Parts: sequence; C-alpha cells; structure tokens
Amino acid sequence: MKRTHKLTLTAMMIAIGTISSSLVSIPIGFTKVFPVQHFLNVLSAVLLGPYYAVAQAFCVSLLRNLMGTGSVFAFPGSMVGALLASLLFWKTRKIYLAFIGEVIGTGILGALLSYPIATLILGQKASLFGFIPLFIFSSFAGALIGFVILTIFSKNNVVNLADSKAVNK
Repeated sequence: MKRTHKLTLTAMMIAIGTISSSLVSIPIGFTKVFPVQHFLNVLSAVLLGPYYAVAQAFCVSLLRNLMGTGSVFAFPGSMVGALLASLLFWKTRKIYLAFIGEVIGTGILGALLSYPIATLILGQKASLFGFIPLFIFSSFAGALIGFVILTIFSKNNVVNLADSKAVNK
C-alpha cells in the first residue's frame, strides 16, 4: 500500500472518529466512553500498521478534546490500545490478536495510565482500578465490531490480510 493511500485512509478514520464522537460518546463519571475509537483502532492496526494507528488515535483524541466531546483520558487509552493491537497483528497476522491487543492495551494498560492523570494532574479522587471496568467495556464493544468486520472482509476477499506484509511497514 502506498504512503498516500495510507495517509488518506488515516485521515478518513480521523474524520469518522471526530464526527461520530458527538453522536456515540457516553459520559460516565469524569470519563467519556467512546467505542467507535476502539473500532477504528482495530481497523487501523490491521490495515495500516503501528505508526498510522497511533497517529490516528492521537489525532482523534486531540480533536475530540478540542471540540469538548472527549476527555484527557482518551490519549493514554486509545494510543496504547492502538499500539498494542497493531504490534500483535504485525507480528502474528491474526485479527483476533489485534482485538485482544486493543482490549488489553486500552482496557488495562490505558486505564492504569489514566489513574495518575486523574489524581495528579486533574486532582480528582479515583481508585487505581476504577477506570478498568469502564475502559474494558468500551474497548471490548468497539474492538469486537472491528474484529467482526475485518473477519468478514477477509473471508470475502474484500481485503487480503495474509499476503500484505508491506501493509504494516
């Protein structure tokens, strides 16, 4: 896949993530659950690779925060999830591992990284493991949608993931 094609797909995913954040975001406590981001993370991890997946996650988080439809917790959650999902897929070429990487990266690692942001930077009272159920729920729902769509696309030869070693470089 050429670089221009990857940049175009990344820009389209950023636009979808930004626009849909005002429609699908679910405020819970001082976080905003956004399953569309996790869907996009799995999609970009599998189709575009680590650099583009993390860049997509960062840009959507930044734009959501600038528009007031996101929270600062979107950064660690979405970026770590996108990175782990893309690295696991890159090494194994298994879509289900991109799904698992997104859930673990966002649901556990991203949630744990959000704790210091809540307590030290925002001054909010939070428990260390208080973010994990929210982040896991959101990432599981969105990543599952991405997994299902990519599996259907792969089986129907819409995208050929097995032979696309250059996809993630």
